[in-house]
Amino acid sequence: MKVQRAAWWFVTPALAVLAIFFFIPVLAALAMSLTDFDLYALGNFQNLRLVGLRNYAQLLVDPLFWKALGNTFYFVLLGVPLSIGASLGAALLVNSKVARFRNFFRTLYFAPVVTTLVAVAVVWRYIFHTRYGFLNYVLGFVGIDPIDWMGNPHWAMPAIVILAVWKNFGYNMIILLASLQSIPEDLYEAARIDGASGWQQFRHVTLPGLAPVLTLVSILTIAGYFQLFAEPYVMTEGGPLQSTMSVLYFMYEEGFKWWSLGRASAVAFLLFVLMFAITLLQLALTRRAVRS
Repeated sequence: MKVQRAAWWFVTPALAVLAIFFFIPVLAALAMSLTDFDLYALGNFQNLRLVGLRNYAQLLVDPLFWKALGNTFYFVLLGVPLSIGASLGAALLVNSKVARFRNFFRTLYFAPVVTTLVAVAVVWRYIFHTRYGFLNYVLGFVGIDPIDWMGNPHWAMPAIVILAVWKNFGYNMIILLASLQSIPEDLYEAARIDGASGWQQFRHVTLPGLAPVLTLVSILTIAGYFQLFAEPYVMTEGGPLQSTMSVLYFMYEEGFKWWSLGRASAVAFLLFVLMFAITLLQLALTRRAVRS
């Protein structure tokens, strides 16, 4: 009994912090999503009215919300495989026996993760510049005309994807690298004795060994990419023609541009339900794959 009481005393400060900074704000946001909380209600709470699920119903028939949701899905479907592929490729290179200066490259690949996004955006604006950008300069060598990356609705989101993948792949690389180093070397030696090629070793030894971590990385990456906000905010401000407006950017404009905080809270909970459902689907598919 004393041990349990002592354990609760140790856990209580952490629970208090979670309650104050997470659970209470989440419950307050849920309650706010059921009201018409706006700038007038912020000035005088007597103007606040309970509207029930009206905010959710209005969002589901708002074309701009569906456009933002479609942009977010496009970003996730294009960016997540590229990000995980880049992370896995970098982890394999750093973990290779023939690789030299491993610590240097590990730091180099992880550096974009801890670099301030505003500073990164300034550099990438020059890289994507239509006339003077390095990317168009390289494309010119292979006979491709300059692309208006930031001004063309068809190319703005791919440009955001390139920036996001470069900015974030180092985080997953560290996780995958740790998992690669935990795979027993005996398995590779046995595979080589059996005559397995490099590709066969990767397919039958490396990938099965990475499977649980790849599931974790995919869940974390999808959850992070669904929360796309900073990149379009500093690069395109949702344009051109709202082609880079994400769900979180839409929520930001609802809450802090139009001061419709009730609708903004409803957007947040719709996004939470969507991410929760996708996570459950991923876990179900992973369990089915393991059983088969």
